[in-house]
Amino acid sequence: MITVAIVGATGLVGQKMIRVLEERNIPVHRLIPLASENSVGTEVLFHGERIKVQPLHAQSFRGVDMALFSAGYRVSQQFIPLAVSSGVRVIDNSSAWRLDPAVPLVVPEVNAHALDKETWLIANPNCSTIQLVVAIGPLHRKFNIQRILVSTYQAVTGSGKQAVQQLQEELLEGKATSPFYPHPIAYNCIPHIDQFLDNGFTREEWKMVVETRKILEEPELAISVTAVRVPVLGGHSEAVYLELEHPFTLEEVRDTLREAPGVVLWDDPRRSQYPMPVMAQDTDPVYVGRMRQDPWNPEGLHLWIVSDNLRKGAATNAVQIAEWLLNKGNSYQKRNVNVFKDKNGLNSE
Repeated sequence: MITVAIVGATGLVGQKMIRVLEERNIPVHRLIPLASENSVGTEVLFHGERIKVQPLHAQSFRGVDMALFSAGYRVSQQFIPLAVSSGVRVIDNSSAWRLDPAVPLVVPEVNAHALDKETWLIANPNCSTIQLVVAIGPLHRKFNIQRILVSTYQAVTGSGKQAVQQLQEELLEGKATSPFYPHPIAYNCIPHIDQFLDNGFTREEWKMVVETRKILEEPELAISVTAVRVPVLGGHSEAVYLELEHPFTLEEVRDTLREAPGVVLWDDPRRSQYPMPVMAQDTDPVYVGRMRQDPWNPEGLHLWIVSDNLRKGAATNAVQIAEWLLNKGNSYQKRNVNVFKDKNGLNSE
Protein backbone atom coordinates (compact mmCIF):
# COMPACT_ATOMS: atom_id res chain seq x y z
CA MET A 1 0.00 0.00 0.00
CA ILE A 2 1.28 3.44 -0.92
CA THR A 3 0.62 7.10 -0.14
CA VAL A 4 -0.22 9.08 -3.29
CA ALA A 5 -0.35 12.84 -3.73
CA ILE A 6 -2.38 14.39 -6.56
CA VAL A 7 -1.08 17.86 -7.44
CA GLY A 8 -3.87 19.79 -9.12
CA ALA A 9 -6.48 17.52 -7.58
CA THR A 10 -9.45 19.82 -8.28
CA GLY A 11 -8.71 20.34 -11.98
CA LEU A 12 -10.36 18.37 -14.77
CA VAL A 13 -7.42 15.97 -15.11
CA GLY A 14 -6.74 15.76 -11.38
CA GLN A 15 -10.33 14.70 -10.73
CA LYS A 16 -10.04 12.03 -13.41
CA MET A 17 -6.78 10.79 -11.89
CA ILE A 18 -8.54 10.19 -8.59
CA ARG A 19 -11.36 8.35 -10.31
CA VAL A 20 -9.00 6.16 -12.37
CA LEU A 21 -6.98 5.29 -9.26
CA GLU A 22 -10.24 3.97 -7.80
CA GLU A 23 -11.34 2.12 -10.91
CA ARG A 24 -8.04 0.35 -11.43
CA ASN A 25 -7.72 -0.61 -7.75
CA ILE A 26 -4.31 0.97 -7.25
CA PRO A 27 -3.25 -0.01 -3.70
CA VAL A 28 -3.51 3.49 -2.21
CA HIS A 29 -3.37 3.55 1.58
CA ARG A 30 -3.64 7.33 1.75
CA LEU A 31 -4.57 9.94 -0.84
CA ILE A 32 -3.33 13.52 -0.42
CA PRO A 33 -5.10 16.00 -2.73
CA LEU A 34 -3.06 19.16 -3.27
CA ALA A 35 -4.08 22.34 -5.06
CA SER A 36 -3.79 26.12 -5.10
CA GLU A 37 -5.05 28.30 -2.29
CA ASN A 38 -8.32 28.87 -4.15
CA SER A 39 -9.23 25.19 -3.75
CA VAL A 40 -7.88 24.54 -0.26
CA GLY A 41 -10.60 23.28 2.05
CA THR A 42 -12.78 21.85 -0.69
CA GLU A 43 -13.22 18.08 -0.73
CA VAL A 44 -12.58 15.23 -3.13
CA LEU A 45 -14.21 11.81 -2.92
CA PHE A 46 -12.01 8.71 -2.91
CA HIS A 47 -13.45 5.25 -2.24
CA GLY A 48 -16.41 6.86 -0.52
CA GLU A 49 -14.30 9.00 1.79
CA ARG A 50 -14.38 12.78 1.62
CA ILE A 51 -10.85 14.18 1.79
CA LYS A 52 -10.03 17.85 2.21
CA VAL A 53 -7.75 19.49 -0.32
CA GLN A 54 -4.48 20.69 1.16
CA PRO A 55 -2.25 23.58 0.05
CA LEU A 56 0.77 22.80 -2.09
CA HIS A 57 4.05 23.83 -0.46
CA ALA A 58 7.62 22.64 -0.02
CA GLN A 59 6.73 20.24 2.81
CA SER A 60 3.74 18.65 1.04
CA PHE A 61 5.64 15.52 0.02
CA ARG A 62 6.73 14.23 3.41
CA GLY A 63 5.68 10.58 3.73
CA VAL A 64 4.50 10.43 0.09
CA ASP A 65 5.52 7.47 -2.08
CA MET A 66 4.20 8.65 -5.46
CA ALA A 67 2.94 11.98 -6.80
CA LEU A 68 0.85 12.58 -9.90
CA PHE A 69 1.20 16.17 -11.12
CA SER A 70 -1.43 17.93 -13.23
CA ALA A 71 -1.05 21.58 -12.32
CA GLY A 72 0.83 23.13 -15.23
CA TYR A 73 4.35 23.89 -16.36
CA ARG A 74 5.41 26.37 -13.68
CA VAL A 75 4.13 24.29 -10.77
CA SER A 76 5.91 21.22 -12.12
CA GLN A 77 9.18 23.06 -12.57
CA GLN A 78 9.01 24.47 -9.06
CA PHE A 79 7.79 21.49 -7.05
CA ILE A 80 8.89 18.32 -8.84
CA PRO A 81 12.58 18.74 -7.88
CA LEU A 82 11.44 19.11 -4.28
CA ALA A 83 9.31 15.99 -4.51
CA VAL A 84 12.01 13.87 -6.12
CA SER A 85 14.61 15.06 -3.61
CA SER A 86 12.20 13.89 -0.88
CA GLY A 87 12.26 10.37 -2.32
CA VAL A 88 8.94 10.64 -4.15
CA ARG A 89 8.39 8.94 -7.52
CA VAL A 90 6.72 11.51 -9.80
CA ILE A 91 4.56 11.21 -12.91
CA ASP A 92 4.11 14.63 -14.50
CA ASN A 93 1.34 15.61 -16.91
CA SER A 94 2.83 18.98 -17.88
CA SER A 95 5.27 19.72 -20.70
CA ALA A 96 8.02 20.76 -18.27
CA TRP A 97 10.16 17.62 -18.53
CA ARG A 98 8.93 15.84 -21.66
CA LEU A 99 11.94 16.62 -23.81
CA ASP A 100 14.58 16.19 -21.13
CA PRO A 101 16.79 13.34 -22.43
CA ALA A 102 17.09 11.98 -18.89
CA VAL A 103 13.30 11.79 -18.35
CA PRO A 104 11.31 8.95 -19.96
CA LEU A 105 8.29 10.08 -21.99
CA VAL A 106 6.01 7.09 -21.76
CA VAL A 107 2.88 5.55 -23.22
CA PRO A 108 2.90 2.08 -21.66
CA GLU A 109 1.37 0.29 -24.66
CA VAL A 110 4.12 1.68 -26.90
CA ASN A 111 7.37 2.22 -24.98
CA ALA A 112 7.14 0.77 -21.48
CA HIS A 113 10.70 -0.43 -22.07
CA ALA A 114 11.77 3.18 -21.37
CA LEU A 115 10.82 2.63 -17.72
CA ASP A 116 12.63 0.80 -14.99
CA LYS A 117 12.09 0.38 -11.27
CA GLU A 118 14.74 3.03 -10.56
CA THR A 119 12.98 5.74 -12.57
CA TRP A 120 12.00 8.64 -10.28
CA LEU A 121 10.51 11.11 -12.77
CA ILE A 122 8.37 10.10 -15.74
CA ALA A 123 6.71 12.53 -18.16
CA ASN A 124 3.18 11.99 -19.43
CA PRO A 125 2.90 13.03 -23.11
CA ASN A 126 0.51 15.53 -24.62
CA CYS A 127 -3.04 14.16 -24.95
CA SER A 128 -3.06 14.25 -28.75
CA THR A 129 0.32 12.55 -28.91
CA ILE A 130 -0.81 9.71 -26.66
CA GLN A 131 -3.75 8.64 -28.78
CA LEU A 132 -1.70 9.00 -31.96
CA VAL A 133 1.16 6.76 -30.85
CA VAL A 134 -1.12 4.11 -29.32
CA ALA A 135 -2.69 3.69 -32.77
CA ILE A 136 0.35 4.06 -35.01
CA GLY A 137 3.01 2.48 -32.78
CA PRO A 138 2.08 -1.10 -33.79
CA LEU A 139 1.89 -0.03 -37.44
CA HIS A 140 5.34 1.53 -37.24
CA ARG A 141 6.81 -1.68 -35.86
CA LYS A 142 5.30 -3.73 -38.67
CA PHE A 143 5.42 -1.41 -41.69
CA ASN A 144 8.02 1.27 -40.76
CA ILE A 145 6.30 4.65 -41.07
CA GLN A 146 8.17 7.16 -43.22
CA ARG A 147 5.92 10.20 -42.92
CA ILE A 148 2.97 11.36 -40.80
CA LEU A 149 0.43 14.10 -41.53
CA VAL A 150 -2.06 14.85 -38.74
CA SER A 151 -5.00 17.20 -38.36
CA THR A 152 -6.46 17.27 -34.86
CA TYR A 153 -9.97 18.24 -33.80
CA GLN A 154 -9.59 18.89 -30.09
CA ALA A 155 -12.28 19.23 -27.44
CA VAL A 156 -12.52 22.22 -25.12
CA THR A 157 -11.83 20.10 -22.03
CA GLY A 158 -8.23 20.07 -23.22
CA SER A 159 -8.07 23.75 -22.23
CA GLY A 160 -9.57 23.40 -18.77
CA LYS A 161 -12.60 24.60 -16.86
CA GLN A 162 -12.65 28.16 -18.20
CA ALA A 163 -12.81 26.90 -21.79
CA VAL A 164 -15.66 24.54 -20.93
CA GLN A 165 -17.50 27.45 -19.34
CA GLN A 166 -17.01 29.57 -22.47
CA LEU A 167 -18.53 26.91 -24.72
CA GLN A 168 -21.48 26.31 -22.39
CA GLU A 169 -22.22 30.02 -21.96
CA GLU A 170 -22.03 30.67 -25.71
CA LEU A 171 -24.37 27.77 -26.44
CA LEU A 172 -26.87 28.73 -23.75
CA GLU A 173 -26.61 32.52 -23.67
CA GLY A 174 -24.92 33.48 -26.92
CA LYS A 175 -21.93 35.11 -25.23
CA ALA A 176 -19.30 34.18 -22.65
CA THR A 177 -18.69 36.43 -19.63
CA SER A 178 -14.94 35.68 -19.46
CA PRO A 179 -13.90 34.01 -22.72
CA PHE A 180 -10.82 31.81 -22.67
CA TYR A 181 -10.29 31.66 -26.44
CA PRO A 182 -9.55 34.67 -28.67
CA HIS A 183 -12.67 33.88 -30.74
CA PRO A 184 -16.08 32.31 -30.09
CA ILE A 185 -15.89 28.51 -29.91
CA ALA A 186 -19.59 27.68 -30.20
CA TYR A 187 -20.51 26.91 -33.83
CA ASN A 188 -16.90 27.56 -34.75
CA CYS A 189 -13.50 25.93 -35.29
CA ILE A 190 -10.31 27.69 -34.19
CA PRO A 191 -7.05 26.59 -35.92
CA HIS A 192 -5.01 27.92 -33.01
CA ILE A 193 -3.98 25.90 -29.94
CA ASP A 194 -1.25 27.38 -27.73
CA GLN A 195 1.23 30.02 -28.96
CA PHE A 196 2.46 30.41 -32.53
CA LEU A 197 6.14 29.74 -33.17
CA ASP A 198 8.45 31.41 -35.67
CA ASN A 199 8.08 28.46 -38.05
CA GLY A 200 4.32 29.06 -38.36
CA PHE A 201 3.31 26.05 -36.28
CA THR A 202 1.80 26.36 -32.82
CA ARG A 203 3.43 24.94 -29.70
CA GLU A 204 0.67 22.31 -29.55
CA GLU A 205 1.50 21.18 -33.09
CA TRP A 206 5.22 21.12 -32.43
CA LYS A 207 4.72 19.16 -29.21
CA MET A 208 3.17 16.36 -31.24
CA VAL A 209 6.14 16.35 -33.60
CA VAL A 210 8.90 16.18 -31.01
CA GLU A 211 7.04 13.95 -28.56
CA THR A 212 6.07 11.39 -31.20
CA ARG A 213 9.67 11.25 -32.37
CA LYS A 214 10.89 10.66 -28.82
CA ILE A 215 8.33 7.96 -28.00
CA LEU A 216 8.86 6.07 -31.27
CA GLU A 217 12.64 6.59 -30.96
CA GLU A 218 12.74 8.12 -34.45
CA PRO A 219 14.39 11.56 -34.11
CA GLU A 220 14.21 12.34 -37.84
CA LEU A 221 10.70 11.07 -38.57
CA ALA A 222 8.82 13.46 -40.90
CA ILE A 223 5.72 14.72 -39.07
CA SER A 224 3.47 17.70 -39.80
CA VAL A 225 0.50 18.70 -37.65
CA THR A 226 -2.41 21.12 -37.82
CA ALA A 227 -4.23 21.42 -34.48
CA VAL A 228 -7.79 22.76 -34.38
CA ARG A 229 -10.05 23.48 -31.40
CA VAL A 230 -13.65 22.41 -32.04
CA PRO A 231 -16.92 22.93 -30.11
CA VAL A 232 -16.89 19.45 -28.60
CA LEU A 233 -17.01 19.01 -24.83
CA GLY A 234 -14.81 15.93 -24.52
CA GLY A 235 -12.84 13.64 -26.81
CA HIS A 236 -10.11 14.50 -29.32
CA SER A 237 -10.26 13.35 -32.95
CA GLU A 238 -7.42 13.06 -35.45
CA ALA A 239 -7.32 12.63 -39.21
CA VAL A 240 -4.02 10.84 -39.87
CA TYR A 241 -2.19 10.05 -43.10
CA LEU A 242 0.77 7.66 -42.97
CA GLU A 243 3.30 6.83 -45.63
CA LEU A 244 4.71 3.37 -44.96
CA GLU A 245 7.98 1.88 -46.15
CA HIS A 246 6.62 -1.62 -46.64
CA PRO A 247 3.63 -2.54 -48.84
CA PHE A 248 0.48 -3.42 -46.95
CA THR A 249 -3.09 -4.59 -47.29
CA LEU A 250 -5.93 -3.15 -45.27
CA GLU A 251 -6.56 -6.58 -43.79
CA GLU A 252 -2.98 -6.65 -42.51
CA VAL A 253 -3.51 -3.24 -40.92
CA ARG A 254 -6.78 -4.39 -39.36
CA ASP A 255 -5.14 -7.53 -37.98
CA THR A 256 -2.32 -5.46 -36.48
CA LEU A 257 -4.72 -3.04 -34.80
CA ARG A 258 -6.99 -5.82 -33.52
CA GLU A 259 -4.05 -7.17 -31.55
CA ALA A 260 -2.76 -3.79 -30.37
CA PRO A 261 -3.20 -3.11 -26.64
CA GLY A 262 -5.45 -0.17 -25.88
CA VAL A 263 -6.92 -0.01 -29.40
CA VAL A 264 -10.52 -0.61 -30.48
CA LEU A 265 -11.07 -1.05 -34.21
CA TRP A 266 -14.43 0.46 -35.10
CA ASP A 267 -14.46 0.50 -38.86
CA ASP A 268 -17.59 -0.29 -40.87
CA PRO A 269 -18.52 2.92 -42.72
CA ARG A 270 -21.31 1.23 -44.70
CA ARG A 271 -23.12 0.72 -41.42
CA SER A 272 -22.14 4.23 -40.25
CA GLN A 273 -19.70 2.74 -37.73
CA TYR A 274 -16.65 4.91 -37.13
CA PRO A 275 -15.13 6.52 -34.04
CA MET A 276 -16.72 9.69 -32.67
CA PRO A 277 -16.03 11.76 -29.55
CA VAL A 278 -19.41 10.95 -28.03
CA MET A 279 -18.59 7.23 -27.99
CA ALA A 280 -15.12 7.80 -26.56
CA GLN A 281 -16.18 9.99 -23.64
CA ASP A 282 -15.43 8.50 -20.25
CA THR A 283 -13.74 5.41 -21.72
CA ASP A 284 -10.06 4.54 -22.01
CA PRO A 285 -9.39 2.95 -25.43
CA VAL A 286 -8.08 4.64 -28.54
CA TYR A 287 -10.64 4.07 -31.31
CA VAL A 288 -9.56 3.70 -34.94
CA GLY A 289 -11.69 3.68 -38.08
CA ARG A 290 -12.21 5.17 -41.56
CA MET A 291 -9.19 3.18 -42.74
CA ARG A 292 -8.44 3.41 -46.44
CA GLN A 293 -5.51 3.10 -48.78
CA ASP A 294 -4.54 6.27 -50.58
CA PRO A 295 -5.69 6.05 -54.23
CA TRP A 296 -2.53 7.77 -55.52
CA ASN A 297 0.09 6.25 -53.25
CA PRO A 298 -0.02 2.48 -52.57
CA GLU A 299 2.09 3.01 -49.42
CA GLY A 300 -0.31 5.70 -48.12
CA LEU A 301 -2.77 4.89 -45.33
CA HIS A 302 -5.55 7.09 -43.94
CA LEU A 303 -6.89 6.66 -40.39
CA TRP A 304 -9.40 8.39 -38.11
CA ILE A 305 -8.42 8.21 -34.43
CA VAL A 306 -10.54 9.24 -31.41
CA SER A 307 -9.94 9.06 -27.66
CA ASP A 308 -11.06 10.68 -24.42
CA ASN A 309 -8.46 13.39 -23.84
CA LEU A 310 -8.96 13.55 -20.07
CA ARG A 311 -8.70 9.79 -19.56
CA LYS A 312 -6.29 8.02 -21.91
CA GLY A 313 -4.98 11.40 -23.03
CA ALA A 314 -3.95 12.30 -19.48
CA ALA A 315 -5.24 10.62 -16.30
CA THR A 316 -5.41 6.99 -17.37
CA ASN A 317 -2.02 7.06 -19.04
CA ALA A 318 -0.46 8.48 -15.87
CA VAL A 319 -2.10 5.81 -13.72
CA GLN A 320 -0.99 3.09 -16.15
CA ILE A 321 2.58 4.29 -15.67
CA ALA A 322 2.06 4.07 -11.92
CA GLU A 323 0.76 0.51 -12.37
CA TRP A 324 3.81 -0.45 -14.35
CA LEU A 325 6.13 0.86 -11.67
CA LEU A 326 4.18 -0.95 -8.97
CA ASN A 327 3.68 -4.22 -10.83
CA LYS A 328 6.86 -4.57 -12.91
CA GLY A 329 5.14 -3.71 -16.15
CA ASN A 330 2.47 -6.42 -16.09
CA SER A 331 -0.43 -4.09 -15.43
CA TYR A 332 -2.00 -3.05 -18.71
CA GLN A 333 -4.01 -5.43 -20.83
CA LYS A 334 -6.78 -5.08 -23.39
CA ARG A 335 -9.26 -5.01 -20.54
CA ASN A 336 -10.21 -1.47 -21.56
CA VAL A 337 -11.77 -2.96 -24.67
CA ASN A 338 -13.90 -5.24 -22.50
CA VAL A 339 -15.05 -2.28 -20.41
CA PHE A 340 -16.07 -0.53 -23.63
CA LYS A 341 -18.01 -3.57 -24.85
CA ASP A 342 -19.80 -3.96 -21.53
CA LYS A 343 -20.71 -0.28 -21.35
CA ASN A 344 -21.77 0.32 -24.93
CA GLY A 345 -22.81 -3.13 -26.13
CA LEU A 346 -20.49 -2.86 -29.10
CA ASN A 347 -17.95 -5.18 -30.65
CA SER A 348 -14.36 -4.10 -31.16
CA GLU A 349 -14.61 -4.24 -34.95
